[in-house]
Amino acid sequence: MDVPGKRVRADAQRNVDALLTAAAEVFATSGVDAPVRQITAKAGVGAGTLYRHFPQRSDLIAAVYRHEVDACADAAPALAAEHDPLEALTRWLWRFTGFIGTKHGLSDALHSGDPAYAGLPAYFQQRFVPVLRDLLDRAAAAGEIRADVDPYDLLRATANLTRPSQDDEGYTRRMVGLLIDGLRYGARR
Repeated sequence: MDVPGKRVRADAQRNVDALLTAAAEVFATSGVDAPVRQITAKAGVGAGTLYRHFPQRSDLIAAVYRHEVDACADAAPALAAEHDPLEALTRWLWRFTGFIGTKHGLSDALHSGDPAYAGLPAYFQQRFVPVLRDLLDRAAAAGEIRADVDPYDLLRATANLTRPSQDDEGYTRRMVGLLIDGLRYGARR
C-alpha cells in the first residue's frame, strides 16, 4: 500500500486514480465482492498493479470510500459558488444521496469488524459535517431554512432516505424535497 506523505510518480498516480475510479464503478454495479479482474480490466492495469497499491481487498474498499467521500464533500463549495444557498444545499443533498445509494455492500463491509474500516465513520463525519454545516449556515443566513439544524442529524436522515434496494431516483429526490420543506419550517424571513 502507498505510504502517506510519500511522493508518487505520475504514472503510478494515474494507475491509482484509474483503479479507484474503476473500483467505484464496479462496486456500484456488482458490489464490493466483485472479481478483481473486473476492476483491473476496467482500469486498464494488471492485477499486480492493483495489489502493489492495495494489498488487501479491504485496502481498496477503504480507499474507494475515502475517494468518494472526498469527491462528494469537495462538490459543496462549487455548488455554493454557483447557486443560491437553498439550491446549493438541495443539490448537495441530492449528490449525497447518490453517494449513499451507490454503496452496495459497503455497509456490511464497514460493520465487518475489519480494522481497515475502523477510521471510516470518523472520516465520513470529518469531511461531511463541516461542508454541510457551511451549506446550512448559508441557507439559514439567507432566511431560507431554520437555523437550528444539526448537520450530522441531517446526514443521517438523508442517508435513511436512500436505500440501496430502491432504484427510484425520483422517490429519493421527492423525499429530499420533503426534508428541505421541513427545514424551511421556522425559517426567519
